[in-house]
Parts: sequence; C-alpha cells; structure tokens
Amino acid sequence: MSAAGATELRRAPVPLGTAIAVQRRVIFALLMREALTRYGRHNIGFLWLFVEPMIFTIGVTALWSITKTVHGSTIPITAFALTGYSSVLLWRNMPGRCINALMPNLPLLYHRNVRIFDIFVARLLLEFAGATMSFLLLAMLFTLIGWTQLPENLLEVIGGWFILAWFGMALALFLGALSVRSELVEKLWHPLSYLTFPLSGAAFMVDALPRQAQDFVLLLPMVHGVEIVREGYFGSYARAHYDVGYIVAVALVLTFLALLQIRAVAPDIIVE
Repeated sequence: MSAAGATELRRAPVPLGTAIAVQRRVIFALLMREALTRYGRHNIGFLWLFVEPMIFTIGVTALWSITKTVHGSTIPITAFALTGYSSVLLWRNMPGRCINALMPNLPLLYHRNVRIFDIFVARLLLEFAGATMSFLLLAMLFTLIGWTQLPENLLEVIGGWFILAWFGMALALFLGALSVRSELVEKLWHPLSYLTFPLSGAAFMVDALPRQAQDFVLLLPMVHGVEIVREGYFGSYARAHYDVGYIVAVALVLTFLALLQIRAVAPDIIVE
C-alpha cells in the first residue's frame, strides 16, 4: 500500500457508535483513576466520595440549628440547610476540580483516545456523584428521624438539581480551560467562590428579601437553581422566584464558550 493510501486509511471516519463506545470507556477509566488517586484504598476509600460532602452539610446544618439562624421562611432549618448547602456543594466545588487540572495529567494526553475534555468530564462526574449521593443519603436520614418531610414534587427537585449541575459543569469547563492560559484564574476563583456563597441562595429565600435585593440576587444564575430545588422540595410553603429560561440560557452560553476555549488551548497543551 502506498503512503497516500495508508494516510487515507488512517483518516477514515470512525462510526458514531464506535466513537461513543470508545469515549465512554475512556471517561470511565479516567473517572476510576481520579477516584483512586483522590481517595485511595485506605480507611474507607471510595466512601469518602459522599462522606466528605455529608460531613460538611451536617456541620452547617448543626451550626444553623444551634444558632437558630433566621432564614426568612417557615421552612424547618434542618431541611433549609440541607437543600441550600447541598446545592452549593454541587456547583461550587466543580470549578475547583477543573482549574489547573490538566498540568498534572499531561502524560494522559499522549494516549490518542484521551482528550482534554475527557479529563474535565471525569472529574466533574465524580464531583456530581459525590454531591448527589450526599444529598440523597442525608435527605433519607433526616426524613427517617423526622427532621424533614419527603419532597412534594420529586421531579422538580431532580430538574432543579440537574440544571444546577449543568451550570456548575459549564462554569467549571470554562474556568478549567482558561486556567491553562493564566494562573490568575485559580487565584481569583477561590475568593470569588467564598464571596458568592452568601449570595447564592443557600442561606435565604428570595421571597424574604426586599424587592431591590431580589432583583439583584436573581442576576446570579445559581440562585434560580436553588429556588427550583426548594420549590420542588417544600412546594406549598415555599414561595420561589426563578426563571428557568435564564439559568438555561446562561448554562448554554457558558457551555459554548467552554468548548471554544478548550478547542483554543488544545494546541498549546499538545506543544507542551
């Protein structure tokens, strides 16, 4: 076979089903590698995946309960803390896992089937799994001991949860790709993530705020996601304020920008 023929053979398009299967195996392998690297085989191993966020959530719930924190609604403080802080853990931890995630994983990119996107996605899926299992287990535990009630609209809770996850993943992909170009991304994100916590809707219901404050906090996309989760969870005694179209539009734009940025930095990563 001629060199031209060999080149043409190598460039033959891969069937979509085969490409999806390969991509799935690659991401699963990266996810397992990330879980093993992060949690190891010692102590409780993989259980730290959801025990760690559970500890944070229980700690915040206990603190709010002991201090009788006022949150501007009739929702029991335990259930309020559970839905609020679990939602924050879902979206806020994702960017931290993607920022500067490529440099320690550069050797993986020598494998032809591994892409920058795969490394990000594996980390994000692991973060999503941990936050989701923590939320589910704590919700079941608090329901069994009588501290909370079952969600009034489970489908709305699930919908709000996935919308928040989408927003967090899109933001993480964008910041992760940007961090390849500049170290400022990491240095700015940490203080910014702490500053956004009190404004994220975790510690208040939008309805309890003055009108001007409502207009301001509703500019933050994550607030809409938290309000959706709480409306689904508490329904009849939680008046929520949100715009599904707004948070979906923001997530779409962030996803588009993230994919563009990943494509733009790919040549730089390959050169290095």
